[in-house]
Formats: sequence, structure tokens, C-alpha cells
Amino acid sequence: MEFVIINVMSKTSLVAGGAGFIGSHLCEALLGKGHKVICFDNLSTGNKRNVQKFLQDDNFTFIQGNVADPTAYGSIENLKIEKIYHLASPASVTYIMEYPVEAADANSSGTKYLLELAKKKNARFLFSSSSEAYGDPKEHPQKESYWGNVNSVGVRSGYDEGKRFGEALCMAYHREFGVNVKIVRIFNTYGPNSSISDSRVVPQLVRQAILKEPLTVHGDGAQTRSFCFVSDMAKGIIAMMESNEVGPINIGNHDEYTINDLANNIIKMTNSDSKIRYVERPKDDPSKRKPDITLAKQKLGWEPKVGLEEGLNETIVYFRQMLKEK
Repeated sequence: MEFVIINVMSKTSLVAGGAGFIGSHLCEALLGKGHKVICFDNLSTGNKRNVQKFLQDDNFTFIQGNVADPTAYGSIENLKIEKIYHLASPASVTYIMEYPVEAADANSSGTKYLLELAKKKNARFLFSSSSEAYGDPKEHPQKESYWGNVNSVGVRSGYDEGKRFGEALCMAYHREFGVNVKIVRIFNTYGPNSSISDSRVVPQLVRQAILKEPLTVHGDGAQTRSFCFVSDMAKGIIAMMESNEVGPINIGNHDEYTINDLANNIIKMTNSDSKIRYVERPKDDPSKRKPDITLAKQKLGWEPKVGLEEGLNETIVYFRQMLKEK
């Protein structure tokens, strides 16, 4: 384990999961706003490569550690921290099904230890929940008032119920101890810094198209998703932290596409001769997923700006480079 002691001035943000996909973009956005950033990550699904360019920045510190391990906080407890962003959780469907305990632990024990840190330091605390809190929704689009349709003992429940419990724990600390919490529900996000081995739909289809492999589409491909580019997501998360809102508030793109549409667009944009290969849908896979972002617009003044074609172009460029270096 790597312990680092630094001198910390004002506007210091701890980003748990900061070497991950969204977390690394959040670190970059915060550094761009003049914050000191402490990136806390166990690198189970994150990659130090994502934050390599920040390591020479005096405002950035990397600490390797697991949020669910109480002994990992030794180098953090004595630092002055104003804001804590909790993004430390695996999210790939394949990964959370293979390692359901890790997913549950990061969102339960990990959330508790970080909330205790926020309580001790009187810091603002943001929990990155997920659209998976809605399960396979019977309401469409999904509003924050919807309680969801989740299989509490299903193959994805370590993650899904982990996120729901994390939300409950945040509200418990808010009500009992007055911790200043914020909850965002993150919808499908894509872009650079996602792993080339990520099984989530955009990175998987982009990788397959570039390699001219069959594009794996679950079921008949008629299920829908809404895709938010990662720079928009980082801005939405920061807007929530800087607001007076508690949440939960949905952060995502309201444009909705079938998986067939996505796959065909990726084939066209990569000039690939790949064909679509239909396979059995995973258990508890949602049929529809689209956020109602009215609250984000009204309360945060935020809405996504990057369209799917623009975002996919950037993602394809990134994946081509990653595959070339592999």
C-alpha cells in the first residue's frame, strides 16, 4: 500500500476511484478549476495510466488504497479535505457479476468509511449512485421519485442493491449527523479512459468494430439506453457538489437509442466490415433506460452538450490508440 503525506491548502477534493474511467475525468476537471486533488484508488478496475499526466502536478496526489479497508486511510486522516467524491466502485456488468462481493463492499463499507471521514472533517460528500438503482424500470423515462424495480437477490444485486444501500446510508448520516451529502444517479457514460476490456456496451462494440470482430448485441437489440459523454458527466457531478441540493438527481443524456442503432452507427463510423452477432440477454438486463433530467436542469443549471456522434468519434480515436499500443 502506498502512503503519501502532502501539505494541503484550501479547495482540496478527495476523489475515491479517481484513477477510474469517470473518476480520472473528474480529477482533470477539478484540477482545471484550481483544486488540489487527492486521488484514492485501489486500481482493481481503475488504471494509473489514466492519471499519469497529473503525477507531476503539485496539486495532484495519488494514494493507492481500498475504500472498504479501514486501514487504508492512514495517510488521509490528517489532511484537510473540503470535498469527498465517492466514485470507487466497479461498474462493468461482467465484473460486478463475477465479483459481486467487491461491488457490494465498495458501496456499503466503503461508503460508510468515507462518510465517517466526511463527518470528521466537516466535508461535503458526494455519492455516485447509478441508474441501476431503478433496476428494470416500469416507469419511462425514470424520475428521481421512482422507487425502482430491482431483483434484490439477482446476479446484479451486489451492485444494484449496493448503490441503493449507499444512498440510504448517505441519508442516514445526513439526518442523524448533519453530514452535507449529495447523491447523483449516473446513467450510461462513455468516452476516453474506459478500459479496452470493459464489457459495457460502448467500449465493447467500439473495440470489436475496430478489430473487425462480430459486434455482440444482447437479445434482439431493441432494448434502449441513453449515452452521456464523460466530460458532460464530470461537469454534472461537479455542479451537484457545488450546489445546495441533496438529491438524488439524475445525471445523464436524455437522447435514447436502441442497441441496434448504436451498433450500426459504430460500424459506420469505424468503417468496419463487422457484422452484428446476437446473443442471449444477461439476466435482469433492463429493457429501457432513459433519465428524466428536469431536476438537473432546474436545480443545477446542467444538461449534456456533447452529441452521440461527436462523443463516439473521440472514443473511437482513443480506442484506436489504445489498441495500437497494446
